[in-house]
Amino acid sequence: MTQRTRLTDAGIMRLKPGCKDYTVWDTVTPGLGVRVRTSGFRGYVFHERGQGSSRRLSLGPVTLKGVQDARKECLSFQLDGIGGEARTGTTPASCVPLFQDYVADPWMAGHSSRWKPSTLEFVRSHLRCQLLPAFGHLRLDRITRAGVQAWFDRRSVEAPGNANKGLALLRRIMNHAVSSGLVSVNPAKRIRMNPRPRLTRFLSAEEIVRLHEALDECVAERPVWEQQADILRLLLYTGCRKSEIKDLKWSEVEGGTLRLADSKTGPRTVCLSAYARAVIERQRRGNGPFVFPSHVNPARPYGGKLALWYRIRERAGLAGVRLHDTRHTYASQAVMKGIPLPVVARLLGHRQMRMTMRYAHVGDREVVEAAERIGAAISTLLDGPD
Repeated sequence: MTQRTRLTDAGIMRLKPGCKDYTVWDTVTPGLGVRVRTSGFRGYVFHERGQGSSRRLSLGPVTLKGVQDARKECLSFQLDGIGGEARTGTTPASCVPLFQDYVADPWMAGHSSRWKPSTLEFVRSHLRCQLLPAFGHLRLDRITRAGVQAWFDRRSVEAPGNANKGLALLRRIMNHAVSSGLVSVNPAKRIRMNPRPRLTRFLSAEEIVRLHEALDECVAERPVWEQQADILRLLLYTGCRKSEIKDLKWSEVEGGTLRLADSKTGPRTVCLSAYARAVIERQRRGNGPFVFPSHVNPARPYGGKLALWYRIRERAGLAGVRLHDTRHTYASQAVMKGIPLPVVARLLGHRQMRMTMRYAHVGDREVVEAAERIGAAISTLLDGPD
């Protein structure tokens, strides 16, 4: 139901967040309202109706201006009518917030409640380290394509991958500003990202054997490394992401499957091989909830950085192989065994097939053997029956 009342400064401050966002419209000034988000953020909005079209403008948080100032801004829009600023689609400078203010209130308040903790930490980190130092002091309409390009070029010299992530985040924020009517174009839209290196590294059959031999040797030398070694083995046996194994709970282990309550793509089921089940079954079950608990606090998951991986990698002669390449290896082995890509996608927990295609590599030897088989089949057809 539409809520209408005579807006006052005191009444606005008494508005409480609900289970979903809602708007309270002013009975004095047509089109003026206060948007109340589930996070508690309250901001003025102006719903402008024209001939055959309408748009909603954000006038900023209620903490920065009173209701009388908001009414004056709405009146200026109405006086402009179909000409001037209302027709050109621009917003007066007095209504355009600084980038840091826009990010802190309307944008973060409207999105952060839907993010996972890891996503929230990612966004805060890139804002703090990249975007706010570069653009925080600028009004949204003062952020230009040339300025974004110059920032991106500087960041790309130091860390091209990180620059790509910062640019993608900036695009999302500015797209939201465009849809809110605060700016007319997104200055980060047409800037080309740095090319990503092709991720084609996976372990061959011989390398997998060397990896396991190195694991056995290290555990024999220092039994304290057994927990790390078993985490590494499970990564290879299941194709799971590192966090999915490190944070694994006993409640998620159900016989021959793992029913992960929360992964990168949401809840999913992982089928375990006999080798994977053996690794889990030999873990000592204490009072804590985690299969691989912290040695300091058993109530928390293992929090180390799996430093054993670098020792194992060197001993097995696998220089340059990343821990995440165990996931590539799992997918590649599946493809080389003839498992269809849709099934591989389910095994990896991918929502989109194109992600699976990035992981599902095959080795040169397998390609050569496949070419030989195809050639032999064609030759048989050409030669005809004996």
